[in-house]
Amino acid sequence: MDATPDPGAAFLELHRPGSPLLLPNPWDAGSARLLASLGFQALATTSSGYAATLGRLDGGVTRDEALGHAASIVAATELPVSADLENGFADDPAGVAETVRRAADAGLAGCSIEDFSSEADDPIYAAGAAAERITAAVEAAHAGTQRLILTARAENFVHGRPDLADTIARLQAFQEAGADVLYAPGLRTLDDIRAVVSAVDRPVNVLARPGLPPVPELAAAGVRRISVGGGFAFAALGAVVAAAKELQGPGTYSFWDGAKAGAAAAQRAFGG
Repeated sequence: MDATPDPGAAFLELHRPGSPLLLPNPWDAGSARLLASLGFQALATTSSGYAATLGRLDGGVTRDEALGHAASIVAATELPVSADLENGFADDPAGVAETVRRAADAGLAGCSIEDFSSEADDPIYAAGAAAERITAAVEAAHAGTQRLILTARAENFVHGRPDLADTIARLQAFQEAGADVLYAPGLRTLDDIRAVVSAVDRPVNVLARPGLPPVPELAAAGVRRISVGGGFAFAALGAVVAAAKELQGPGTYSFWDGAKAGAAAAQRAFGG
């Protein structure tokens, strides 16, 4: 009898040098199936995109809600799925480990834990505490027979602390703690990205944002994964806003040009 496929191993194998894994972030089961139909090889949840479906801002989702949402994305397709678990919904390492253990029960291939504390006056955990939290997350992620791929995130650049040296030191500490993938969202320049890639020996993820070099340049710089965060979710909301303003303003209906393309894509994705 064949062994049960290991989604974590399959997910990690997609992080290949020279050909970055393009990891889109669906915000519900329908968008997950749509993205799968377009040929993507894996998916990841987006905390901000999912929160928006509930009428909330990023950071406004509970652990139970995030894990339930992740399970719904896993069930929507056969692709490996990694979950954005924010800061693990806990400050202490034990709480983070419990979140990761519950993520494994959701059938995920991986998950990410960040060093953002959610405290306005002190948004990033101290380096030692951040490393302890990742150590606990890694132990939980790797404890089962089918291990989760743990992505450790250093959040300096998206929370007003563009300190490259500290970011690299944190990623190196996370690597030492056993993280499988390293991620510093907010990096924009090739020099900074190359500095991160050359300082670690694990796959590096970057966040696709305006001003980021195109995929071929990131591939040449050694990046192995590119994700979009809430980008696709908010692009969809932006299209709704534009359509609504057209209806409220000139009272015309050109938004149906895009809507027809979306309906055709949904027919292909959901009709099989």
